[in-house]
Amino acid sequence: MQDIRWKQRFDNYRKAVIQLTEFIDKGTLNKFEVQGLVQCFEYTFELGWKTIKDYLELEGFDVKTPRKAIQTAFQSQLITDGHTWIDMLDKRNLMAHTYNEKYADEAERLIKEKYYNALIELEKKLEEEL
Repeated sequence: MQDIRWKQRFDNYRKAVIQLTEFIDKGTLNKFEVQGLVQCFEYTFELGWKTIKDYLELEGFDVKTPRKAIQTAFQSQLITDGHTWIDMLDKRNLMAHTYNEKYADEAERLIKEKYYNALIELEKKLEEEL
C-alpha cells in the first residue's frame, strides 16, 4: 500500500511541477500572476516534501516533519541541495504575504532563480525510482 501511496503522491507532484513550469516559462508576470506563481509553488513544495516523506517511509525511515524529511532526503542523496530545501521550508511563511510588493518580488525571484531547479531535480530523481 505504501508503495502505491508515494507513486500516487508523486504523480500529483509531477502535475504540480508542470503547472509551475508554465508560470516559469511565461517570463514577466503581472502582480496577479505572481500571486498565482507563489500559490503554485506553495502546493508544489508541499507535494514535494510529502512525496519525499512517503518515499523515505517506504525505505524504512521515520520522517514525521518536513524538516526531518528534507534532512533525511539529503543524507540519502535523494536531494543534493539540502540548504535550498530548508530555505524553501523557512520561506513558506514569507510567501503568504504576497500582497506586499516587496515580499512578492522576493518570492518570485527565489522561486525562479533557486527553488524551481530544486523541485525539478527532485522530480528527475524520483522518476528514476519508479
